[in-house]
Amino acid sequence: MSELKAVGALAMAGMPASKVEDDKTPQPASAAHVANCANCQAPLGGAFCQACGQSAHVHHSLLHLAEEVVHGILHFDAKGWKTIPLLVAFPGRLTRRYIDGQRKNYVSPLALFLFMVFLTFFATSFGGGKLLTRDANIASLTKHAASAKLKVERNELALEEARKADIGVAGVEKALAVSRKLHHEAEQRLLHVVSPEKATGEEALELTEPGWFDKTAARIASSPPNPNAMFPELEKSFHHAAENPELAFYKFKNTAYKFSFLLIPISLPFMWLMFFWKPGVAMYDHAVFVLYSLCFMSLLFTVLIPLAMLNQGWLIALLVCLAPPLHMFLQLRGTYNLGKWGALWRTCMLLLAANLVLGVFLVLVLMKSMH
Repeated sequence: MSELKAVGALAMAGMPASKVEDDKTPQPASAAHVANCANCQAPLGGAFCQACGQSAHVHHSLLHLAEEVVHGILHFDAKGWKTIPLLVAFPGRLTRRYIDGQRKNYVSPLALFLFMVFLTFFATSFGGGKLLTRDANIASLTKHAASAKLKVERNELALEEARKADIGVAGVEKALAVSRKLHHEAEQRLLHVVSPEKATGEEALELTEPGWFDKTAARIASSPPNPNAMFPELEKSFHHAAENPELAFYKFKNTAYKFSFLLIPISLPFMWLMFFWKPGVAMYDHAVFVLYSLCFMSLLFTVLIPLAMLNQGWLIALLVCLAPPLHMFLQLRGTYNLGKWGALWRTCMLLLAANLVLGVFLVLVLMKSMH
């Protein structure tokens, strides 16, 4: 009996200690146990903080981390379905609403710009390099096929001489067979680039002439640099690019991706010049206008890449000629509440400014990428 009492006393003595330890053990954060917000330390009065809006229950699981990623994608997607159609069809209405503070249902111009830049260069990495260097690839493959054909002709002459001398005929015949096989493979690779639907090399020979891109690159690369040029650094960059067009395009693409944000500050002075006398127009309005306009142009360029890969030249020309000026006109008129004439002459000025800005940006990117 005394032993049972001792065990009971020991258990009773251990209860307060365990209670104290339980109180000191950190508990999972939840709405029922947390008195202050984990983000701003404000007192909680419900499932969400009234000061910052964060949920009172803070998750610490990998599953919730995946849920946050999915939620972020769907959240952007929900806003994107409202933003992108307006950006394409009613750009002035979208820009005006965002400037006036109606922002809850739309993706911010900066976030959309970053997304569009990523999308554009993602698409360019798949198709743009192949499109811009097609002529260079054709020239290289043509040269390789011509070299293989020359080896075939040499082996044929060697075979005739071997047969006359009746020495080493078998070895020369074997070398001739190998050279013919290599020549056939070279022609097939050339056909795959020039005209995949062609079955014979004879029909494709007419298409293997160097194109405009290859001729221009070869002319620049072969001509010596002009020491008296007005912009020697720019001419030096052109020569570096012409020596290896594929590498130059890769460097140019990466540099343009990194410095695409420079289009914004370069464009703002031109926008200010068209509205500096108009009351109630701030630089913030111009920044929102430029960002949304660049978003549309990036989206248009992304659409042109698959069209170019499908050889839809007429559709590309139509979109390039009509889409930018029409979009600028609609966005100017809706954003700044302009009349038809005011929006029209500003559209013409904006087209000139856009070409100038694009030219300055391309020159800066070229010089940076070639150093």
